[in-house]
Amino acid sequence: MKPYYFLFLLCAAWLPPAAVAQNGKAKMPTRPNIIYIYTDDQRYDAMSVVQQAQGIKARFPWFKTPNMDRIAREGVRFSNAFVVSSLCSPSRATMLTGRYNHLNGVTNNHTELADTTDTYATALTAAGYVTAFFGKWHMARQQGKRPGFTHSFSFVGQGRYIDCPFELNGERVVETKGWVDDVSTDSALAFIRRCKDTTFQLSLAFKSSHYNWTPPERLAHRFDHVPLKKPANEAANVAYRGKIGDGRAIPRPPAAPASWAETNDTIIRKYFTVLAAIDENVGRVLDLLDSLHLAENTVVVYSSDNGYFLGERNLSDKRAAYEESLRVPLLVRYPAQLPAGKVVDKLVLNLDLAPTFTELAGAPTPESFQGNSWLALAKGKPVKWRTSFFYEYFYETPYAIPTIIAERTQHAKLIYYPGQPDWSELYDLKNDPGEKKNLYNNPRAARLQTEMTARFKKDSAAAKFFIPAIADKPPLDEHGRYVPPVYLPEVRNTKLR
Repeated sequence: MKPYYFLFLLCAAWLPPAAVAQNGKAKMPTRPNIIYIYTDDQRYDAMSVVQQAQGIKARFPWFKTPNMDRIAREGVRFSNAFVVSSLCSPSRATMLTGRYNHLNGVTNNHTELADTTDTYATALTAAGYVTAFFGKWHMARQQGKRPGFTHSFSFVGQGRYIDCPFELNGERVVETKGWVDDVSTDSALAFIRRCKDTTFQLSLAFKSSHYNWTPPERLAHRFDHVPLKKPANEAANVAYRGKIGDGRAIPRPPAAPASWAETNDTIIRKYFTVLAAIDENVGRVLDLLDSLHLAENTVVVYSSDNGYFLGERNLSDKRAAYEESLRVPLLVRYPAQLPAGKVVDKLVLNLDLAPTFTELAGAPTPESFQGNSWLALAKGKPVKWRTSFFYEYFYETPYAIPTIIAERTQHAKLIYYPGQPDWSELYDLKNDPGEKKNLYNNPRAARLQTEMTARFKKDSAAAKFFIPAIADKPPLDEHGRYVPPVYLPEVRNTKLR
């Protein structure tokens, strides 16, 4: 028996009394099950449905994701989904809390999420859902049961791709065998089978496609010989490059020297190989829902914690405020209520996941949530919606990315680097989607700069973020980590970790 099969046996203890009628037969749930699946570092175009939509401009047309595409085909694809901070722990905290990181306290990869924090899990648990978390939590090296969830089977920190130890409900370590994201999926499937007659919410968080990409053996050589294309903006400038480091440039393999192109090729092939394995696991979840006749009343949401550079501007990693870092996939399927094959181009954020989940569940939405439910958008209903948003990233050593605050609208972007006003950037995304021409202080773009500056001030205030003078250096502690500044008066007493 596989060690994580214990999940199948333990789930019986979580079934709420309302799940079984007096005659012993299961009641059909009136509220939907909610499954949230998300990856690590998956950029918005790392799905074949997007590659197909890009046509001749597609950079990775050989990459096929039939199961991700199935969610888009049978549901809704948000073509302009973004994160408000492009880094693992901060983005994951925002997903859970529906709050900007300067307020939820997780501004770097070294901070745990407080177990008293309001999240979608606490709201749904209180509303009677059986809630469970599987896979990669990654709030620093936080151990123990995952806050807000009734059950967790999760590994510590980054874990490892092969034979990763998991924590069962935070109380015991379970040794597992095989590829880590297969193990997480096996566990989630066991949970669904056992809890199929109750109403549940599960989050399935994959390690892929994080650095040190190690695919399962069955796919190890899938993309060894596919033709690769260089990004059109490979030579685009990085405002801070050469001033505080190389902007987290693509690393060379430690074993043998290689040209930049050879190194970049290796990264791309490995990156897409682990994502191909993720697509297989997504298919396993969808197939199980079909076999158990749960698909109609189950919401399946698919996304990622942030994007990733694959040679654009000669960069790897994320963090920066350029498009490849900010944009993520976002798919949702809910046959009972949502149309099939719909594409929504409104700006949606990882802030919006938590309030969307509470609305789907019919649960009260905590007042602390700053995002908005996109359920009406997905249904095609007319709704007043944002046309811009505020972005933040906070410097931490040893990474060569400075603190960044930015504004993104549907067609433009303004980027500031506190303490370095001469690095400021302005892009017309409609005419320059690759962000190759910086228009900041360009007389021909004076009107756009004035408009973007006004939007920036408005959205940062709505985010309850105090903007110091752009010339001011952001405060750092002795470890080079961001220290939150003074906030706007109405939130100065907000408790921060």
